[in-house]
Amino acid sequence: MTLTITGTGLTVEDVVAVARHHKKVTLDPQAIKRIVACRELLEKKIAAHEVMYGVNTGIGEFSEVVLNDDQIRDFQRYLIYNHAAGIGEPAPIEYVRGAMLGRINVHAHGMSGVRLVITETLVAMLNKGVTPYVCQKGSVGASGDLAPMAQIALLLLGEGKAFYKGKLLEGKTAMDKAGIPIPGLHARDGLATINGSNLLTAMSAIFLYDANRWLKQAEIAAAMSLEALKANMRPYTPKLHQARGFQGAVRSALAIGKCVKEGDLERQKIQCKVQDAYSMRSTPQVIGAAHDALHYARSQVEIELNGVGDNPVFFPEEGLHLSGANFQGTPVSVPMDMAGACITMVSVLSERRMNRLNNPALNVGLPAFLTKGAGMFSGLMLSQYTADMQIVEQRLLSTPACIQSIPAAADQEDFVSMGMNTAIKNFQILDNAYGILGIEFMAAAQALDFRDYTFGKGVVTAHEVIRKYVAFLDVDRPLYADHTTMKELVKSCEILEEVEKRVGSLD
Repeated sequence: MTLTITGTGLTVEDVVAVARHHKKVTLDPQAIKRIVACRELLEKKIAAHEVMYGVNTGIGEFSEVVLNDDQIRDFQRYLIYNHAAGIGEPAPIEYVRGAMLGRINVHAHGMSGVRLVITETLVAMLNKGVTPYVCQKGSVGASGDLAPMAQIALLLLGEGKAFYKGKLLEGKTAMDKAGIPIPGLHARDGLATINGSNLLTAMSAIFLYDANRWLKQAEIAAAMSLEALKANMRPYTPKLHQARGFQGAVRSALAIGKCVKEGDLERQKIQCKVQDAYSMRSTPQVIGAAHDALHYARSQVEIELNGVGDNPVFFPEEGLHLSGANFQGTPVSVPMDMAGACITMVSVLSERRMNRLNNPALNVGLPAFLTKGAGMFSGLMLSQYTADMQIVEQRLLSTPACIQSIPAAADQEDFVSMGMNTAIKNFQILDNAYGILGIEFMAAAQALDFRDYTFGKGVVTAHEVIRKYVAFLDVDRPLYADHTTMKELVKSCEILEEVEKRVGSLD
């Protein structure tokens, strides 16, 4: 099916479908009418010599400089040249596709003054797989993601570079091969393409999708560790969490309960302590808090995905245009800083359970470091080191970027969101989280092999998937390959998908 772009209703899942899975898009007919009507208003204002920021004025500190008729068109080209000022490696293709989708959805409101052909060209690029080469670093997340979005706009001039059918080509070559005409940039077109926080918002949407799937796997890993540690499961009774009222905690308790269902622990056939340590007892409260934080972050990201992030903004029915700061990335960067920190928090909880599995003073009769040959063998002792190193990196990355503003543009842009730093570091946090959780999964599977009672059906399924890739550690072997395999397994979500087939959705 094709996704119809209306300006409203765009979800995190829609971004992933288009950006990652190349779902086709089309403009809603009403959106086309709005774009055309707004452009007609702009043209009338230009003809009347009405002063409009970024249309017939310079930008930033030069916003008081009024351009003459001869300069208006060329200004858009030089604007894009000047702003295509990123650095370093290209952003992944899915991030750039997500940004293009977001920009199309902004245009669909008919409040940007852009020519219809510009929006239609972006649609054609998505549908035909032409993805601009965009340096990931360079945006400060205010006035939009100007540097990366300008590299997208270069394609509209037949310049820049683009990926097409697996190859990096000159921009015009890629457009020609895909059969997409070069529209050029007329008055307003350039700024209307770049003046929003679309790349950091697309990255945030993709992160939230992946982070939710990671959190569900954190609940599966917790269930495995709890089974192996003979946990008291009464703290996971949903009514306990309903009494407090946090929906994330209720959700987490239910998810973990599904994983241990039909096991001896859940049936209270295993002797357990009256009260366990916090890392075992408070998992629903901790993962639940992360669920709630991500839920809030998602609500903010989806507002931005469906809002008019542009400057100036036109109101055709009133013949009005207003210049402001709807490009400001702070409404996204604040909740996304919190979301990244929550992934770090849950990773710390995972490592603490893994520590209990290893520690003979805490692991309820399991062999020290989960090895049969303690002394001769060290088992999973060093696996904890690897998890700990990644957690320290996560902690460093969890410092909020939204408070790190550095003034720019001769202090005209004296507060910026640094939301691109948030978006970039969140994926680095998540990359480490895959590895940390993979190590808990591996340790929990090892521990379960030392137990001789019946486990919950979700736990059994997860164990079976893990054993397809990583063998029981009978005698010591180099573990780097197992760690990396487990990291990729968590990233693939195979454990999650198989467990949900068995026990139902963990959402």
